Amino acid sequence: MKIRYATMIVDDMEESVRFYTETLDFTVDEVFDVPGGKITLLDGDGFAGIELIESDAFETGLYSIGMDVEDINREIEELESKGASIALRPVETQVGYMARVVDPNGINIVLVQHTR
Repeated sequence: MKIRYATMIVDDMEESVRFYTETLDFTVDEVFDVPGGKITLLDGDGFAGIELIESDAFETGLYSIGMDVEDINREIEELESKGASIALRPVETQVGYMARVVDPNGINIVLVQHTR
């Protein structure tokens, strides 16, 4: 597994994007309008990026850590065999497949298998 991104829920997308681009030198990769909000993907140096979500459906703050995996079904099977709490079994998304595991502290670990 490789850490791919951190997802943060923000109150003000414009202000947050300005901070990450002008202050921390990230670049905007993609922007999505979703029901009830907006998602902005930011790229920085290296492999990992940041996903900002503006939505009233979530509390502001760190939401999850995203991990790239090669075989999502194998990873879920292995994590489950080790006693991990599987919150979401693999589902199809716009980029491939995702699943969600919750760590002992309640932090979401999102596994993503890119197929597109």
